[in-house]
Amino acid sequence: MNTLPKTAPIVIVGSGAGGGSAAWRLASRGHNVLVLEAGPRFHAEQDYKQDKPNWETPFPVKEGSLSPYTVAPLQKLTPQTSDIRSWSKLNGPYVTGGTRANFGYHHVRGVGGSSLSFTGEAHRINPKSMSMHTRFGVASDWPFSYDELEPYWVEAEHLVGVSGSNNHPYCWRSSNYPLPPHKFSYASNVLALGAQKAGLDPIPNSLAVLSEPYDDRPNCNYCGGCQRGCQLTDKGSIDVTYLRHAERTGRCDVVSDVEVLKLLHSRDKVTGLLVSHKGSIKKISAELVILAAGAIQTPRILLNSAGKDAPDGLANNSGEVGKNLMETLLTTSTGLHPDQLGSHRGLPVNWVAWDYNAPDAIEGVVGGARFAPAMAESDLVGPVAYATRVVEGWGLSHRKAMEDTFGKVLSIAGIGESLPNDNTYVELGVEKDKHGLPVANIHSFLDDMAHRRLRFMMETCRKIISSSGCVETIEEFSSADAFSSTHVFGTCRMGNNPDTSVVDSAGRSHHWRNLLIADGSIFPSSGGGESPGLTIQALAMRSVDMLISEGI
Repeated sequence: MNTLPKTAPIVIVGSGAGGGSAAWRLASRGHNVLVLEAGPRFHAEQDYKQDKPNWETPFPVKEGSLSPYTVAPLQKLTPQTSDIRSWSKLNGPYVTGGTRANFGYHHVRGVGGSSLSFTGEAHRINPKSMSMHTRFGVASDWPFSYDELEPYWVEAEHLVGVSGSNNHPYCWRSSNYPLPPHKFSYASNVLALGAQKAGLDPIPNSLAVLSEPYDDRPNCNYCGGCQRGCQLTDKGSIDVTYLRHAERTGRCDVVSDVEVLKLLHSRDKVTGLLVSHKGSIKKISAELVILAAGAIQTPRILLNSAGKDAPDGLANNSGEVGKNLMETLLTTSTGLHPDQLGSHRGLPVNWVAWDYNAPDAIEGVVGGARFAPAMAESDLVGPVAYATRVVEGWGLSHRKAMEDTFGKVLSIAGIGESLPNDNTYVELGVEKDKHGLPVANIHSFLDDMAHRRLRFMMETCRKIISSSGCVETIEEFSSADAFSSTHVFGTCRMGNNPDTSVVDSAGRSHHWRNLLIADGSIFPSSGGGESPGLTIQALAMRSVDMLISEGI
């Protein structure tokens, strides 16, 4: 569909994990829905480069495929974090100034959202992480239990085709994954043995990547290019799963390159949307609006929608819109192994160790973490990366060193809990977009607890690299000195108390009852390193079912 209607019964803003799954749920239940996506469509066979000489280039950037945002000045670095800073043997410190550096909010704006460039991790959240406020006095409790969301996780796993092990230490299951787990690559197996020597218990990761043909899609060919876009469509991105099936119902229209500028409202009801499409500003009337633009752009849209009946921003009666931002806390350690491992091959992140995932698993620290291979996520799978970050020199000696070294790098990553604090939030910034609207301005601050968690994560990564037989460490990266986020949460968190939350347990605004939010912004806590996509999908389907049960 290339044209915009003037009115639609249900409009979804955003086509990522939340918007796509909500669209499928509504369309499969007989409801007509219009999905508006600010970014373009991507076409696997045309846009992704795994079969081209320039395959090492990052995920393609198209016009409109990145959201506008700024990052506020970050905190000063202290000597206390000097042992967990980012550095490279070849290039030296990655952050040379005295303040934490901005490495960016990494995302894709397009049909399918950031699932287009994710590695396919499909996780549930640890039940213990859903009551962080009751147990530890931090973050906020989820307004329902793991048990209530469990059937929706099952459904999401079957819809996207998750391959995984049924032996998760914390998350009980009512049924098995639809597909068997992927086998470890040779290099990942070396890392897994190292993790075991370091006292961890790695298990096959649960991945929305097909280990067998499924849903008219082929199994994975293990090219390792998940983050650059999946040409085969074996990776369960939202465009080839939920949206493909939603559009086939004939009740779902997805229109790309439509930027929602504001939500229109009167008294206590959202009446429509002000959008930009093909160079024109248009209005669309709607009976129900589902906002699924992500934890950075969703609060921006709400705050830019301020008006007579919402002077502080739409759905911001509590003053919590944009607050409680939780970001990605990351450490990586990379080493050089003496043997040829072929570490450039295979699935990214094909095992994970959940030993420290629970919020009380790390001594003296609140909030957990998980550990997994990171050669692909560290972008160390191609010759260009090796030539610029691993092998020094030039000329014939450099070429020989490349031949001797390529495929010997091992990398491990830790991803940890992010807890909200008063200095980490999203607001409307000074900079404005081409329509004259303020862009999202991201504030990030790491407190002492975050630094303690990061130190444990880095020390554990180093132990795994050493136990795996690496002869030297050649690179490390840490959130301690660099803001670099993919997973973001919490800026419109859900809860039962309208004074301290933005939406209720169904994702609906406490005040504007025909407004539903269905993305990571509603998370009350982040979990101990779990990828949020599967949980966003489960939440969106649960919210739609609750709306349908109430007659929408």
